[in-house]
Amino acid sequence: MKGQKYAAAKAAEIRLVKRLPEYWRVTVDHPPINIFVPEMLPQVGEIITAIGTDEQVKVVVFDSAVEGFFLIHLDFLANLDDFAHLSPGPTGLHPWPEMLARLSRAPVVSIALIRGRATGMGSELALACDMRFASREKAILSQFEVGTGLVPGGGPMARLSRLMGRGRALEVILSADDIPGDLAERYGYVNRSLPDVDLDGFVDTLATRIAFFDKQTIMDVKRLVDVASLPPDIEVQSGWDACVASMARPATQQRIKALIEQGFSKPGDAEDRLGDFVGRHDTKSGD
Repeated sequence: MKGQKYAAAKAAEIRLVKRLPEYWRVTVDHPPINIFVPEMLPQVGEIITAIGTDEQVKVVVFDSAVEGFFLIHLDFLANLDDFAHLSPGPTGLHPWPEMLARLSRAPVVSIALIRGRATGMGSELALACDMRFASREKAILSQFEVGTGLVPGGGPMARLSRLMGRGRALEVILSADDIPGDLAERYGYVNRSLPDVDLDGFVDTLATRIAFFDKQTIMDVKRLVDVASLPPDIEVQSGWDACVASMARPATQQRIKALIEQGFSKPGDAEDRLGDFVGRHDTKSGD
């Protein structure tokens, strides 16, 4: 079956640590830039399955062990066609958006602790969490894909429009630009941006506090909020279908090729200032 090779690979590391039976930490540790490689997909799936089925866990925090990067986009040097056409999960969604949907609906509180760049899939993972807290000095969020000719595939059109309204969602996605932590807070991209020195303590205190509350009550509250706020699968599926279609366009392939030639998907200036690079005229297709 196409994509089986991904399930066997464990090159990238995503660690699960149970600080308490009720409080888990999931840490992305794939230096140097925490780029999302296809090998990560089954690891994320296993962790989300564990989160959704464990009887004790009440809160899980996603963070990073790599300086400057929370989690970034898919590795564009990998075989994108294989990744795009993986067999769908039980709901019919591609495995990536399905995992995000399962995380959002899990009977557990999920929190993204964002220090460094959360771009593309990193932003989509953060948006699928119930809460997001960012370093005021070091967090950068973006859905950069339009700058490469791609439609984002992990549901940010559906999620961001609910978080910040139509106009701001369009600004964030269509500008394809970097959004620093303080602006992300003002727009509703994150719950709060905090001074970097305070971020870990704040998130840990909040997670520990929630971990000692009654799980059934947490589940009931989250279920009711989900009914009012989560996008239906059809909206996410439409976004994924548009993403896959955009991958095949010659103009998109030419833009991505130009960006790769400038260092895209590798450590260096292009990834450190991705918003600037995708906005340059020399990455255009020329048509």
